[in-house]
Amino acid sequence: MAYYVILSNLTDDGRKTIKEHPDRILEVNRELEQKFGVKLKDQYAVLGQYDFVSIVEAPDNETVMKMSVELGSRGSVQLLSLPAIPVSELLKKLK
Repeated sequence: MAYYVILSNLTDDGRKTIKEHPDRILEVNRELEQKFGVKLKDQYAVLGQYDFVSIVEAPDNETVMKMSVELGSRGSVQLLSLPAIPVSELLKKLK
């Protein structure tokens, strides 16, 4: 399993949905694992350029791409997915 940092921005529709149904965030998080096999490790609401930062674990890039296309096609969020390597693994590979 690989780690990914997902930076997300809500669209106008997404902000409206969250305002009216805040638990929708948790529903989507459950869907990540049930539908896509992507395990949410941690998630933060943030200020600044992005609305949320999520750390996920997924089998491969293709799984994250499928998840991103599905969620993005709904029109409520835009995602930027970044593969992440734990520093401990980086150090092993560098030695």
